Amino acid sequence: MDAEIILLGKPTYILFRNDETFYTVMKFRLEDKSEKVITVTGLLPQRPETDVIYRIYGSYIEHPKYGMQFKIEAMERPLPSESESVIRYLCGVQFPGIGKKTAEKIVSLLGDDCLTMIRQDPEVLYQIPGLSAEKIEIIKEGISQEEDGMADLVRFLNVHGIGVRNLVRLNRAYGKKALEKLRENPYRVMEECDGFGFKTADKIALALGFEKDDFRRLTALMIALCMDICVSRGDSYCLEDELFERFYKETEIPVSEGTAETVLEEAIGRKQLFEEGDKVFPISQYESETTAAEFLKGFPYEKRDPYDEQQLEDSLEELQEKMSIRYDDCQIAAIHAFFEHPFMIVTGGPGTGKTTVVRALVTLYRKLYPGATVVTAAPTGRAAKRLSQMTDNDSMTIHSLLKWDLETNTFGVTEEEPLSADLLIIDEFSMVDVWLFSNLLKASKRIKQICLIGDEDQLPSVGPGCVLRDIIRAEVVPLYRLEQIHRQKEGSDVIRLAHDIHSGKADFEALTHDVAFFECPRNDIRANVISIVASALNKGYDMNDIQVISPIYNGNAGIDVLNNALQEYFNPYDPTVKQMKVGYTTFRINDKILQLKNQPDDDVYNGDIGTLVDIYDASETENHQAVIVVQFDEIFVEYSGETLSNITLAYCISVHKSQGSEYPIVVMPISWQYAVMLQRKLLYTGVTRARQSLVLLGEKSAFMKGIETLERHERRTCLTERLLLAFQEKQLDQAFDDWES
Repeated sequence: MDAEIILLGKPTYILFRNDETFYTVMKFRLEDKSEKVITVTGLLPQRPETDVIYRIYGSYIEHPKYGMQFKIEAMERPLPSESESVIRYLCGVQFPGIGKKTAEKIVSLLGDDCLTMIRQDPEVLYQIPGLSAEKIEIIKEGISQEEDGMADLVRFLNVHGIGVRNLVRLNRAYGKKALEKLRENPYRVMEECDGFGFKTADKIALALGFEKDDFRRLTALMIALCMDICVSRGDSYCLEDELFERFYKETEIPVSEGTAETVLEEAIGRKQLFEEGDKVFPISQYESETTAAEFLKGFPYEKRDPYDEQQLEDSLEELQEKMSIRYDDCQIAAIHAFFEHPFMIVTGGPGTGKTTVVRALVTLYRKLYPGATVVTAAPTGRAAKRLSQMTDNDSMTIHSLLKWDLETNTFGVTEEEPLSADLLIIDEFSMVDVWLFSNLLKASKRIKQICLIGDEDQLPSVGPGCVLRDIIRAEVVPLYRLEQIHRQKEGSDVIRLAHDIHSGKADFEALTHDVAFFECPRNDIRANVISIVASALNKGYDMNDIQVISPIYNGNAGIDVLNNALQEYFNPYDPTVKQMKVGYTTFRINDKILQLKNQPDDDVYNGDIGTLVDIYDASETENHQAVIVVQFDEIFVEYSGETLSNITLAYCISVHKSQGSEYPIVVMPISWQYAVMLQRKLLYTGVTRARQSLVLLGEKSAFMKGIETLERHERRTCLTERLLLAFQEKQLDQAFDDWES
């Protein structure tokens, strides 16, 4: 068991509580830069309040059934004080390398008003015994950069436990007027500051004395609930009745009949929500759907020159001879259609030849249109790299293509500053949500031709919408389904299983080459995963060839536990090797690392996998912050402070994080413990990540039930209907133009 650890954070949800024994299990969000949600268990005489800051004492443990947890020994609700707020401020991002002990020493010797004292006379810092010249300079520089009004904001946020990350966001948005803006209307931050939700805005408001029946609060709550409902389900809208039901439940105070209708009218009037019949949309979802439909209705906005049909035939024959392949009839039809239509979709499962078709499209386009600009992109970094290899064209992520800004969540490539290219091809399109798609289209008015490539049977996007499904259902653009399986050598059993899953069945006795299912009790899964990975390594594979994929994070066969177990087996503690602990994760040199968020400035993206190559202690760096260095192919990225929360161990990753990637060997545990996640699309997506070999293990009955289970909730969207209406209008316009002429 670890030595006692002290954590600061907020209970977010009480999972279980026995009021007789006081045993409590709850979700707890850490009040630090990671904002990680952990499971906390222990005996608590008083029922904890949610969304209130507590200090908890205890240690991390590994529960045999539920995985990593924090076992609590004591819990207290710290009383906010002026000195505490100043200490937390001096430990913040403005003062890299200044730890809590140093901050406490400064406040203890100079008093609660030390910030003002230092600002007026920085020389007072020399009164602090043991304070190095370097740290004095860091404090002086941090104080000198502080704008008027920042000290008051810092004290306010810290005393009320708002958090240092939000301080940075407010400072970026409002500067020295931040506290003034908050006092006017704290709920404005939900709209004006990226990263602020209703709970944080509400906490600020209540601390400022706003009443719970304040109309601004009720309006902000309505907007937040609509978005929460949509995001949690992947929907573009929610129904008015369910929104009102949630609203009355969440207001926390009695409100008069008809209040919900009045509040909804206000939110619609402010153009934060939009209503069609009984459907209520977050404005971003409504505008994304309408933008996509209107764009496709008018596309292309610049015509492509006609092509030489005979040259296409000759070039296609030449390409097949050069590649020693013969395209099937459907592939040839797709290639010809590509040159006939400005917009089209190519879909198909594994082994059906999507890769060779895409390669042909790019090669032939360059042949027929010398000098044309071809842009290829994908949702993830790994998918973009695979696309580069298959097309011999520099590919990038869609976010990178559109010059996405992490801090403001905006794009540099827009309708006003569009992409300049002739052809745009997007691979792994099933992963693209409607908001990203609409922003891509807005930037594509100069594009003459667009082709979308994807597998409609994979999981839909993480964000709201189901774009590939919706466009296909509308039947308004050319669609080519590749169905004939071409990959007959390595990995052919994987392909067969994938197609069986699509049909809702699986016969493992017929899969004798590249697929194996080892049945074992759920409590044996961890040991068997290690054994299987060890066997593959002994056969000459390395850790980058093998990827363990699990449907969930929690549980004794979840991602967290498997990551720790695999790390301890393959990269165990060595006193001669540097390591760093972040939460309950210990990072060591040579660890396999997963990128969790897009970092466009560093050219690494959500889902990228690299290797930890170095760790620097805080005493070794100029800014006195510990640093982890990870290598992603030829790119080296440094992580410190806030960005440490952007990485985790990658020995085992989720099915969602694996999407858009392929690995030579995939090991995938299956258990009834994952029952809530087991459904056909998730299993299909996980299985199709294996390029050569797939090893499934655990409870086969759970797997069989999963492939019989279709989506538990079919995403509610209106893009199909909008496309149908838009193209009907287009046909009417064309008919009218023909009549006039």
